[in-house]
Amino acid sequence: MFLPYQKLRRSLSSIPALRSSAIHAAAVLALLSPLTTAAEPAQAIEPEKGRPNFVFIIADDLGIGDVSAYGSTMIPTPHLDLLASQGVRATDAQVTASVCTPSRYSILTGRNYWRLKREWQGDLIVDDEVSTMAKTFTAAGYATGYFGKWHLGWGRIDPNRPREYRGDWDWNAESLAPGVLETGYQTYFGTPFSANEPPMVFVKDRTVVGRDPKDPIEVLGPKQEKYFGYGKSRGAAAAHAACALEKIDLIVTEKAIQFMEENRAKPFYLHLALVAPHVPIAPDTQFKGRTKAGAYGDFVTQMDHCVGMVNDAIERLGLADNTLVIFTSDNGAILNAQVHKTGHRSNLDLLGQKTDAWQGGHRVPFIARMPGKIPAGTVTDRLIAVSDFYATACELAGIPLPASACDTMSQLSVLADPNAAAVRQEMTYNGITRPQVALRSGEWLFLPGQGSFGVTTDPKHSWAMQFQKLGLVNSDFDEQGQIKPDAPEFQLYNLKDDPQQHTNLAEKYPEKVKELSERLQALRAERK
Repeated sequence: MFLPYQKLRRSLSSIPALRSSAIHAAAVLALLSPLTTAAEPAQAIEPEKGRPNFVFIIADDLGIGDVSAYGSTMIPTPHLDLLASQGVRATDAQVTASVCTPSRYSILTGRNYWRLKREWQGDLIVDDEVSTMAKTFTAAGYATGYFGKWHLGWGRIDPNRPREYRGDWDWNAESLAPGVLETGYQTYFGTPFSANEPPMVFVKDRTVVGRDPKDPIEVLGPKQEKYFGYGKSRGAAAAHAACALEKIDLIVTEKAIQFMEENRAKPFYLHLALVAPHVPIAPDTQFKGRTKAGAYGDFVTQMDHCVGMVNDAIERLGLADNTLVIFTSDNGAILNAQVHKTGHRSNLDLLGQKTDAWQGGHRVPFIARMPGKIPAGTVTDRLIAVSDFYATACELAGIPLPASACDTMSQLSVLADPNAAAVRQEMTYNGITRPQVALRSGEWLFLPGQGSFGVTTDPKHSWAMQFQKLGLVNSDFDEQGQIKPDAPEFQLYNLKDDPQQHTNLAEKYPEKVKELSERLQALRAERK
């Protein structure tokens, strides 16, 4: 088991700004400790009878092909493989959006992102009147904790002061603007946004870890400093030192384990949002060189190690039989040239990547384990939306599902019997470019426009690999990766016969196009 506390103490002590301020260093270490896991098994405490625990682990930009249980040969993920051997692995799990904020919004609220009636500007995206899983389970007497990447916004929009960028907020306040706790979680420890976006610090509940009024955080917007397109943060030596890039997931995982230890005598819902393998790719030294897929593969292996830490803690605490563990990703992987050159395929042979409404952007790994409830070593090909976690947990716990959670469906019957009838027959997918929203209906996938609805076919996004460089095949595109002049106006694919989306069937089945186009319009016209 990785024990980062002593190493972290040494690294903090080596920073001049902290050597000259023992008080600030001690404060940071106090907030971060204890980061160790007891070597001896803790005495199991019987949780409240009949009330299951929930541990939801979500990776950031992890492709279905990044997990060896799904076919990866270049990146070993032994802890996820073990989890799959103890439960069910879904081969047709989908997220509702191919980028993190819309996808995570849907998971938290049970609502499709397109129902949001406003543009997101980095503010708290969850409106007060919308129910969340955290609100629901806190009200039902559960201990609820969120650890890791948030990325669902902070504060409320001030019409007299429009934001210039997502991190444009006062991060030096003693008590931060509305954020994680306002969505129902009782405790929080993690990063406000992705690790490549300011303020690049940890927040505990409503306070920046290592906050020092004498050494404030200075956030530089993307116009001042282009760091992955989102700006940078300066100053605040103690706060930035506490959030060492390569140790973020290791630290938040330890904090998540501490939450389980503290709440093992009562039912709990733990949400662990890891930053890997999203950019910046930053594996810790002990994981470097572990894989054949470069630093990216090493970062995935570090993420897998964190999953193992959680699994070990659940076993040590005697909670395995009463805990539903789910592991998944917020969207498909973004494909980059360096990883592509190694021969590794993060999204297997699926068409597209993160940001797209094609399958590479939405089909993700999904593994669920609960001994006695979920048969071990099983596989299901039933359609599962990751956002179905909300309704599934409510059914398992016997808690009424709020009316606002109108797009989530319980998959408990499928998890209990992978061959059971499919619960879900349709769902929508968000890309990032208009017309954005696609419709899945049974074995059919309908896109009301041309291209991927994301970066793969949009030359404006030169930071991502384009269609012609990926070696992809699609009947609408020529060998140079250009869309053919006579390509159909819409796209229709049969995913059962053609999971790689090689052939657009829109012209062959015009009645199906009409049917699904009308269905998509009807869904989006709903007012819920």
